[in-house]
Amino acid sequence: MKKRFEFLEHTADAYIAAYGESLEEAFENAALATFEVMTDIGKVKPETGDLVEVEAHDECALLYSWLEELLIKFETTNNIYCRFKISNLEETPAGLKLKAKIWGEPFNPEKHLQKVGVKAVTYHRMEIVRKPMAVTVRFILDI
Repeated sequence: MKKRFEFLEHTADAYIAAYGESLEEAFENAALATFEVMTDIGKVKPETGDLVEVEAHDECALLYSWLEELLIKFETTNNIYCRFKISNLEETPAGLKLKAKIWGEPFNPEKHLQKVGVKAVTYHRMEIVRKPMAVTVRFILDI
C-alpha cells in the first residue's frame, strides 16, 4: 500500500505531507492525518456519516476550509472521523467548491487514545505540489 501521509519534522506543531493521485485523494489523506494527530484512527469505526461542503477562492484556501470544517464538526458533534470521500470538487464563479461525505463515531476517551488536541489549521508553509499522477499537500496544524 502506498504512503497516504507522513509527519514532517517541526519544533512545536504538526507538519504534515499528504499524498494522492488527485487533489481529492490528497485532501482525503490530509483529513486522515489531521485526525491521526488527535487519536489512533485505526480504532475509530465509520458508523455515522455526515456531509461537508466548503468553498474557497483557491486550492490552498480550500484545503484550509476543508480541514477547519472537519475540526468544527469534531467540536460540535463530538464525532471523531476516520473515513473521507470527496464526491465533488468543482470550479465556481467565486473559486472552488468541495462536497464530501465523512464517517466516524462518537469520541470515547476509553476507546480513543487522546494524543494531542488540534487548535487550528494554519496557512504557514502550506503548499500544494502537482506532478503527473501525484499531488502532495503540506500544511501545519497548531497543536
